[in-house]
Amino acid sequence: MAALSFNSLFKSASNGDFAPVTYLTGDEDVLKDQLVDLYIEKALDPSAFDFNLDIRSAADLDAEAFIALVDTPPMLAERRVVVVKSLEQWRKNSNQWKTLRNYAENPAPTTVLLLLHRAGGSHKDKPDPALGRTSRHGNISRLEARRLAGWIRSRAKTTGVSLSDNAVVHLENVVGPNLAQLITEIEKLAACCPNQDEITRTDVERLVGVNRGETMPDWIAAVMAGNTAKALELLDVVLPQASVSGVRLVSSLGPVLLGMRYARTHLDNGKSARQAESKILALLKKAGARSIGSWSTEAKRWSVAAVNWTGKQLDNAIMVAYQTDRSLKSSTVTGERGILMNMLLEIGTDLESG
Repeated sequence: MAALSFNSLFKSASNGDFAPVTYLTGDEDVLKDQLVDLYIEKALDPSAFDFNLDIRSAADLDAEAFIALVDTPPMLAERRVVVVKSLEQWRKNSNQWKTLRNYAENPAPTTVLLLLHRAGGSHKDKPDPALGRTSRHGNISRLEARRLAGWIRSRAKTTGVSLSDNAVVHLENVVGPNLAQLITEIEKLAACCPNQDEITRTDVERLVGVNRGETMPDWIAAVMAGNTAKALELLDVVLPQASVSGVRLVSSLGPVLLGMRYARTHLDNGKSARQAESKILALLKKAGARSIGSWSTEAKRWSVAAVNWTGKQLDNAIMVAYQTDRSLKSSTVTGERGILMNMLLEIGTDLESG
């Protein structure tokens, strides 16, 4: 069975549907923690927390201690919840893993077990196939870009504040998909704007420290418009911002250039910008693009911007961006600015000569 998404698991838990064993893998720890909080809230009465909730690190459990933990019956309640974090700390093929796999095949009926496994590059950080088959497995990856605004609103509501639409957009543009930092910024806004009916974009600009027109999307828009001078000017403002890096700038620009190239192909085949937009939108839906914001908004932006580029210019920009990405990943952080400046100048020179 394919791993479930965050949304599927969230919906199930909200409806009181708990599997005996839920195995959470993937790279978005904030969403995993959000699911853990929801499971605890929905599965237990608050008065039962002291007796029927255990949250432990895998490093503190041997096989015997694990079994004792999950086989303990609930006290004055229907069920108990056990959370074991950082399974990647167990050695591959250790007794703990063998015991866990055996338990998952015949779990205690009154225990809701949540297992958190951090993603990483080594073999021990990869999801366990056997556990993935015997548990309710959720692969909790980065939140889709088009769902980020909704997550921000929901988190703000949970924190006790309301954000205007413009405030949400600006916060999304400034911080991006870094959920941990978004939580920090939302809590900062809540603390600094108590009893305020609605937090505005001005509040976000003041407290987060990034003004309108000085965000990563504004930098990308300057590149799309072929405005090299503006892109160079914004680079010195955007690059030092929290959660922004050279790699993130280029990896965000890459899909835009590819989308514009796709639109340019249709324009060269006699299609109108509106028809090219429809083609892009259909492609994004078919691909289920995760790292793109609103599909309809991006499809329109790309098709309109492509009108002012030739196919050859876009091919060159895509190649330059690819080479820049490779250079950034093999260089020190201190060299990011120079590498990005060279990219912008190379793309801009090609546009001027064309």
